[in-house]
Amino acid sequence: MDDQRKAIRLMQDYISEHIEEEITAKDLAEAASFSPWYARKLFIKYLDMSPAVYIRRLKLSRSALKLRDERCSILDLAMNMGFGSVDGYQRAFRREFGCNPKEYSLSPVPLWLFTPYLIRDNERNEKNMKEMYKTRNVFIQVIEKPARKVIIKRGINAKEYWSYCEEVGCDVWGLLTSIKSISGEPVCLWLPEHLRKPVNNEYVQGVEVETDYTGVIPEGFEVIDLPAATYLLFRGEPFDDEDFEEAIMEIWNAEKKYNPEFIGYKWDDQNPRIQLEPLGARGYIELMPVKSL
Repeated sequence: MDDQRKAIRLMQDYISEHIEEEITAKDLAEAASFSPWYARKLFIKYLDMSPAVYIRRLKLSRSALKLRDERCSILDLAMNMGFGSVDGYQRAFRREFGCNPKEYSLSPVPLWLFTPYLIRDNERNEKNMKEMYKTRNVFIQVIEKPARKVIIKRGINAKEYWSYCEEVGCDVWGLLTSIKSISGEPVCLWLPEHLRKPVNNEYVQGVEVETDYTGVIPEGFEVIDLPAATYLLFRGEPFDDEDFEEAIMEIWNAEKKYNPEFIGYKWDDQNPRIQLEPLGARGYIELMPVKSL
């Protein structure tokens, strides 16, 4: 079973690294060290879709972000992403997102981008867990957040990521990623009590936008206003993506031990604590709100 999970993750990693190239069944089979037939069978078993569907959806989502952020021709994008023709790319884009890529590039709207679930390689995870117990550094810096709006999707009783996914679904992140953020990416928030509605709704996912944002608000989402605030940014060392849980605990322990009075601040219970997506290459990051003593 561990060999199967390892093979799936190797195929996922290969796809991510070569998404702007042509990816064949032979390429994935070689990455997984299985036959093409067996590699495809495992892929469908664990991810509920064929490699071809997975690759197409990921290519389309990556292309949507390029259309949102860059000046690029539809022809060049279609060719670079490995679609046989502009017409084929346009049809696939419309089937996936319900709109034409040219229209989207001129007036971006929130899209349900494909955000793959990455299979955990248990063998690699156990090895790296041992490495995580070695002495590691946590970096802290003071940053200023401007006044902003946050487009959020509430759960019901969610207090952290897993309970939020159970209540709301894990695909919300893809939609939030499609909305251009002033901070460059979506965020997760632990809301202070005065921003919870109902009171037990603590953990939400959202995207920070300008205070004068007039774009589309997706159905079922809402907008909250946040004031300018000071934060302590806690960042751990880079980690293997398999070890995200250990990396998170590392930062949580550091936050519990840290006394902001050493640098002239105290914790601020009127602004939300912020979690960024755990990306191993940069280290896990959380922002804790503070105010001057």
